[in-house]
Formats: sequence, C-alpha cells, structure tokens
Amino acid sequence: MPAGEFKARCLAVMERVARERVPLVITKRGRAVAKLVPVEEEPPELFGYMAGTIEILGDVVSPLDVEWEAAH
Repeated sequence: MPAGEFKARCLAVMERVARERVPLVITKRGRAVAKLVPVEEEPPELFGYMAGTIEILGDVVSPLDVEWEAAH
C-alpha cells in the first residue's frame, strides 16, 4: 500500500490488519519502507496465574495429629 494511501486511511487499515491478522507492507515510491503487523497476544504468565482464586481456611502449616498409612 502506498504511504499516501496509508496516511489517508490509517485507522481503517489498522483495524483491518488487527481483524484479519494479516501483515501489510507500506511503500514509498514503490519501495517497501515499513510493515504493519498484528500484535501477537501473549499467553498469561504461568507463575501466579491462579493468585487470589483460593481461600485458606484454618491452619495449613502445623502438623496433623493423624498417622498416615504412607508413614509405615
């Protein structure tokens, strides 16, 4: 797409690139000068992903007064 056309239709072109997920090369005097690409969405960070989704009830640190079968 020529730079002048891109300048005139910039917002609509950006919307199309985002929607269709297809890069667009912008030219000046027939020579490629820039490429408009859709942003790649990053997956959520694994560490801390579930922070704030549970509630601790009672003491989860002190030892239990129950013997486990695995202890034998």
